Amino acid sequence: MTESQQPSMNQSQKPHQPSTNQSQQSHANQSQQSPFSSKIQQFLNHISVERGLSPKTVEAYESDLTKYTNWLREARKINDVSKITQLDIEEYVRAMSSQAMSSQAMAAQRLGPRTIARRIASIHEWNKFMLSNAQIASDPSAEVKAPKQSEHLPDVLSISEVERVIDAAGGFGSTDAVSLRDRALVEFLYATGARVSEAVGLKFEDIDLAESVVRLSGKGQKQRLVPIGKCAVRALRDYLDKARPILASRAQKSEASAESQLKSQVKSSSKSQVKSSSKSQVNSSSNASSKSANSHMIFLNKRGKSLSRQSAWEAISRAGKMAKIGKELHPHTLRHSFATHLISGGADVRTVQELLGHASVTTTQIYTHISPDALMEAYVMSHPRAR
Repeated sequence: MTESQQPSMNQSQKPHQPSTNQSQQSHANQSQQSPFSSKIQQFLNHISVERGLSPKTVEAYESDLTKYTNWLREARKINDVSKITQLDIEEYVRAMSSQAMSSQAMAAQRLGPRTIARRIASIHEWNKFMLSNAQIASDPSAEVKAPKQSEHLPDVLSISEVERVIDAAGGFGSTDAVSLRDRALVEFLYATGARVSEAVGLKFEDIDLAESVVRLSGKGQKQRLVPIGKCAVRALRDYLDKARPILASRAQKSEASAESQLKSQVKSSSKSQVKSSSKSQVNSSSNASSKSANSHMIFLNKRGKSLSRQSAWEAISRAGKMAKIGKELHPHTLRHSFATHLISGGADVRTVQELLGHASVTTTQIYTHISPDALMEAYVMSHPRAR
């Protein structure tokens, strides 16, 4: 499965296990509702434990297969994997490509070719697993092809637009903690081509500013060393020296306030209330553990906790709007720009592949497109009647 087809995943390395009572309850409910659930769960356990895929990737497979089997039950009245035919799957592809979707089976809007290709890839993987374990006699998806994806170039910023976004992220010279953090985040993403999940998962042990290098943990638990440019190193030093201690202290104040409140409650409580307070102390201990985990993280949020992917996304989007670049900005835009600017500057495709952490050079080759400015320059310089 290529990077564009494989369900997205983050830097987490743990096998897929329900991490909360809520997720366990969700799986239990699904098991009660769907006759396909046990076979899906066997597959999820396999790709988590045997193949070592990240929890986010496993969740994406689960989502794809749940939507697929819900559609089979609702639209085709199928409740047994042995009854699924190639025609059923082809009909599912047609349904995804049109607006012939029921509100229960899946979203009513028509899905794009990339999403459809990913879902078909998930079905292929599930069927191959069931076939290898003699759960089905043949693979009904073997001859099913994904719709052709139109070639489109990724959104890329110009160098001047990148500079404007960096300035905007930093509050145009502001020295408040969040502005210093956001500038460091954007500088880091553009300097390294890191995925946003790799950036928010960054720990002190992963980065060496003295040597200007970072160790990134990408898809498939693969690690790579990536240089960090001087501008990003300066921004990171400013953030770590001036801003991160301020953000971290907010978490400490919050913990101290909660602990003080707990002690006050214990002193004034009856014996029966003390038991309840003991449970709160367990939660307090859990918070302390969380605080300890946050102490290793590079990027923190306003409350001193680990910065989430969603918060990072919002910070980058906000910087794009403030910079008035006239296009939607997301973390992958900086990754695309990193790769495109490297290749435009003469970097070898194989080198860029290593820096991006792509498994296949084919994925990287999309960045070898010629920019409109370079195309115009070549035309003007080469065509005899262009000047």
